[in-house]
Amino acid sequence: MAGTPSSTTTAAAIEKVAIIVSKGSFEGIYPALIMANGARAEGIEADLFFTFFGLDAISRKRWEHIKLATVGNPGLHLATLLGGLPGVPDVMTRYMERKMAKRDIPPIPEFVEMIADTGAGIYACKASVDLFDLSKDDLVEQVQDIITVGEFYERAAGAQIIYT
Repeated sequence: MAGTPSSTTTAAAIEKVAIIVSKGSFEGIYPALIMANGARAEGIEADLFFTFFGLDAISRKRWEHIKLATVGNPGLHLATLLGGLPGVPDVMTRYMERKMAKRDIPPIPEFVEMIADTGAGIYACKASVDLFDLSKDDLVEQVQDIITVGEFYERAAGAQIIYT
């Protein structure tokens, strides 16, 4: 189609992404990790900024226990009706984990480590860390720093900002 940029042209135009992770659910965290991983695979600079409940993805106590949100999640269709019943979030989370494992999508802890190893920046929001009475010791080792929103904006200068 004339006038439509090729995927190569489009990818070349994006040199940097800054991804804000604000949700602490399975379906809130994985899109950010997939976007960051894809960016790094394409040679695009990527920073992840974990704020509010998104901190669960980088919290030593929480990152291995992230659940799929079943209540009010319209994407689950029939499971949404049953989502409030005891055990349903665990069953649906295990179901998704098995499906993802079959497609070689790693669990959150491994994914965060893998993305950090590619050179992506992993940052925690200072206001959220303070709000939840956390410290750097509560966060996984891949977290490079706890930064303010202003510092995030400085790092994000010239980047495409993605909010998940």
